[in-house]
Amino acid sequence: MQKKTRLLTIIMLFAVSLTLWGCASQQPISKAPETQPLKKLTVAAAADLAVAFKEIGQNFEKENGNKVEFSFGSTGTAVHQIENGAPFDLLAAANVKYVDDLDAKGKIVSDTKQLYARGRIGFATLKGKPYNVKDLTDLTSPDIKKIAIANPEHAPYGLAAKQALEKAGLWDKIKAKLVYGNNIQDTLKHVQTGNAEVGIIALSLSKRDDIDFSLIDDNLHEPLDQALAVVKGTSNEALARQFIQYVNGPEGRVIMKKYGFVLPSEM
Repeated sequence: MQKKTRLLTIIMLFAVSLTLWGCASQQPISKAPETQPLKKLTVAAAADLAVAFKEIGQNFEKENGNKVEFSFGSTGTAVHQIENGAPFDLLAAANVKYVDDLDAKGKIVSDTKQLYARGRIGFATLKGKPYNVKDLTDLTSPDIKKIAIANPEHAPYGLAAKQALEKAGLWDKIKAKLVYGNNIQDTLKHVQTGNAEVGIIALSLSKRDDIDFSLIDDNLHEPLDQALAVVKGTSNEALARQFIQYVNGPEGRVIMKKYGFVLPSEM
């Protein structure tokens, strides 16, 4: 009797295990969640943004989870590249006029155009040097042999420098002293390397330990109103829109203000 009971128990346990195995085999195998590949946003940015946008880009990457790659240079050069099909996702121009021109040519997504800052220019000299440049007329001093500005043909900050010198009636007087940088960063390097005693550079690049800086009256040149826009045809339009929102959002505006930019609400 005990043998029969034991045998029945074994048979029942075996039957239950077969049933459980069958149910388990019918359950779908759960797959590990697939991770989305990181996207990379490529931004053609004006050279005056080199410090501010690097900081903004790092913070954006941490919060957004995607990558941002900047190409800093003169706005005119960036526009020429975009017109010729360069694969940028976003343009951050040093003058809104360049964005307007691209819009007229159908090269940007029109509803993405936004002002993000107004820039300022001023005099940069190496610390420890005896040049006391506080006014444009100081540039006529015989002690100042070379004056660096960004090339006004394609760099908005260089054009602003030229406008200020012309309005002050000094352009023809100091023209022979001028050396041109490809962009505003290159202009600063002329001063740092001693190729020029004075440079007219962006306020946003002036927060350095090696130079002294004095602002130029912004009534002497047209406003350097700067704008962002998404390049038409990009596959990263949604990400580019997010970056524009970040620059003009609370996080971005704090950083832009830190580097001396005038915010859109202050224009």
